[in-house]
Amino acid sequence: MTDKVAKTFAELVELNFQLYNSLFLTLPLDAVEQTGTLLPLLSEACAAGLQHGQNPAEIIDDFFEVHKPAFTEDERIQFLFKVIQYVERQVVLIDALEDAAYSRIHRIEGKASLVQLMDRARDNDLDEKLSGILENFGVRVVLTAHPTQFYPGQVLAIISDLTEAISSNQIGTARDLLQQLGNTPFFQKQKPSPYDEAVLLTWYLGNIFYPSIGDIVDQLAEQFPQQVLGNQELITVGFWPGGDRDGNPFVTTDTTMKVAAKLRYTVLGCYHQNIRALKRRLSFRGTYDRLVALEQQLHEELSEAKVEHPLNLDAFLAEIDAIEQVLVAEHQGLYRDLLQSFRRKVQLFGFHFASIDIRQDSRVISAALDAVMAQRRDLLPPHIFELNWQQQIDCLISCKGHVDIESFSDPVIRDTLGSFAIMRKIQMLNGERATHRYIISNCRGASDIAKVFALFRLCGWADVSLTVDIVPLFETVDDLQRAGASMTHIYTNRHYKAHLERRRKRQTVMLGFSDGTKDGGYLMANWAIYRAKEDLTAISRQSGVEVIFFDGRGGPPARGGGDTYLFYAAMGRKIESNQIQMTVQGQTISTFYGIKEAAVHNMSQLLMAGLENNLYDRAERELDDEQRALMEELAQSSYRTYEAFKKHALFLPYLEEMSTLNYYAMTNIGSRPAKRGTTRKLKFEDLRAIPFVGAWSQLKQNVPGFYGVGSALKDQEDKGNFDACIRLYQRSRFFRALIANSMQSMSKTNFALTRYMQDDPRFGVFWNILHDEYELSRAMVLKISGQQQLLEDNPRSRMSIQLRERVVLPLLTVQQYALMRIQQQRQSEGHPLLEQYEKMVMRSLFGNINASRNSA
Repeated sequence: MTDKVAKTFAELVELNFQLYNSLFLTLPLDAVEQTGTLLPLLSEACAAGLQHGQNPAEIIDDFFEVHKPAFTEDERIQFLFKVIQYVERQVVLIDALEDAAYSRIHRIEGKASLVQLMDRARDNDLDEKLSGILENFGVRVVLTAHPTQFYPGQVLAIISDLTEAISSNQIGTARDLLQQLGNTPFFQKQKPSPYDEAVLLTWYLGNIFYPSIGDIVDQLAEQFPQQVLGNQELITVGFWPGGDRDGNPFVTTDTTMKVAAKLRYTVLGCYHQNIRALKRRLSFRGTYDRLVALEQQLHEELSEAKVEHPLNLDAFLAEIDAIEQVLVAEHQGLYRDLLQSFRRKVQLFGFHFASIDIRQDSRVISAALDAVMAQRRDLLPPHIFELNWQQQIDCLISCKGHVDIESFSDPVIRDTLGSFAIMRKIQMLNGERATHRYIISNCRGASDIAKVFALFRLCGWADVSLTVDIVPLFETVDDLQRAGASMTHIYTNRHYKAHLERRRKRQTVMLGFSDGTKDGGYLMANWAIYRAKEDLTAISRQSGVEVIFFDGRGGPPARGGGDTYLFYAAMGRKIESNQIQMTVQGQTISTFYGIKEAAVHNMSQLLMAGLENNLYDRAERELDDEQRALMEELAQSSYRTYEAFKKHALFLPYLEEMSTLNYYAMTNIGSRPAKRGTTRKLKFEDLRAIPFVGAWSQLKQNVPGFYGVGSALKDQEDKGNFDACIRLYQRSRFFRALIANSMQSMSKTNFALTRYMQDDPRFGVFWNILHDEYELSRAMVLKISGQQQLLEDNPRSRMSIQLRERVVLPLLTVQQYALMRIQQQRQSEGHPLLEQYEKMVMRSLFGNINASRNSA
């Protein structure tokens, strides 16, 4: 099987890359510098130079001496900028080639398909059980606005057209599109606003998610029509742009309202197109005229003229049902399947399309409550936080009153209070599902949940039932370990218990993989989250509550990414899995959901993992006492290694001075600041996970994805316990998933690129510490897995990574060269070219991020 996949990838991607890349490099994009002609030579020079121990500056200088000896330094700089532009576009070509071959290189019709699952269920007499599961099961993919998306809208459109041209073998069209790509800018001169980010993501909603989710539910409805129709949560989309105000002062209540309106407009546009298509088939008496009437109503709203009576979802669905009755009674049910498919989409997407999550940091929420208490001393006891935790929670949750939001002068306080009120307004316009979750970042316990509940009551919800789920986000290792106790405290409060009764006895808890890994290292973070899920499941079940886990995942394994199917398919019976919910962001969105085939495949994989977990006995996935003890020992050992590394005196200076960490804020790819806090001095707790993980990725060191793994396994080997580790790997899906995803991180490392740092008088010893742990981790994961090379059992991923790393090597070499020149410039008088080299570093970030597809 692996040989067949490797052969398919080689034929459809690698060979085609050689063909189309040769076309691209000969295009007349810059006749003066001749970059296209010289780039292959530079690529060879980089590979050979690093292999022979040269540093990036020596490689670049030698290249110019041989090929462009007359170039001035300014001309060299301009040439290197051209190299960056060419490599960026080569990466786009790889993206398009992989997208064009997606169905074949991913083998999407194999055993892990929904059709196969339904067939197996039927063969095993589990149809009825699967039917019951589908009534309540759900997958939610939440699109975030975190700044890792480097393709502007016009480039995304070219990728889409290029993919189609390659799929159709239209070489002439592909050549023209490659030339268009060469002349289209990738860099945004201004930061996007939160609304701009929302608009970009609505392209994916309308063009990808709407038809893809429709296809998936149609497939399930063929066998389980009533269950699919009755489940509004089967596959849904969440949305953070315009709602996530954690550390982003540019998100305001006005932004949130604008985004809600844009989402409504987008989904109504999809319905309008759908009805126009239906009219071509339902051209009968009693159906056509009614479709025309619905089309007209949609047109009136889409025209943005003031509509006296906006569309009502219940009435809209009722009219579709009435049309179906006429179709069955008078026209033999012809094309009924098309109408039912449309109705299922309306049922899932409503008039909101995607559900806006509101998110704010617990410290900001506390400050908002303090401001309210200072202004209105009659609302809560003055010394409330000196009471015991039970009394605090009771006072907060039973609090009632009204606060004049506009009377507060501080814009952050005013927006925080306004965010509670705006949710009610959006629900009234677009329905309850339009925004029904308030997420508390850095949640430290039950008191933070109670504070949010109190602020809802004080900011517009005093006189109505609270139709919002309050979602604590536990992120640090300590908070994850205390999560069970925190929820026990809140579950015992009678007022909160009554609130959960009205929310179908369900409590959503978000768990942060990104900050968890940053805080505790790869193994400990994943194990702490696994344990937290078990604890929360047990405590919730004891309290008669169904807990829903919402995973805050980034792109790479270091932030909870990697192969998510492997992860969710590894959950045992002690972990609730009636819902699978996770964030996706940045270039991970375009990677996993950039084309319809990929979106259908990846959402189906999530469905598969969850349905299998509930359909089959998961006893074999449970860790026994011996395995659990070993997993705990590995996590603790890894944690000690990572903690020592994190506390090294050179940890932050190395990132600040030797990496691209400080250049993320210059890229203009996201509206959110690159770090929390306003102090100039960098603090570890203020570091956002994206630039933190991204900086290691740009160095090709990928430390957060493996650091501590090798030491933990070697420790067990030294104790004579390595055979137990091998058995754990062979028997535990969870542990295999961790090792496989860590392999993915290590496959994208290249310490040869920064080997010159080992001679640095200040950072040489620190670099060696990193390198030694990488070599140890690589050796130990190969040993435990029995593989000869990383990702040996996953040729598609391995070959894709190898191709991308090969193509991006000149760009990475240029980046390191620029960083070295920056250090030289800062030591010289006047440093006239410093700004140019800093710009070069910033521009080089784009191609590497996109090449890795999930690097931040």
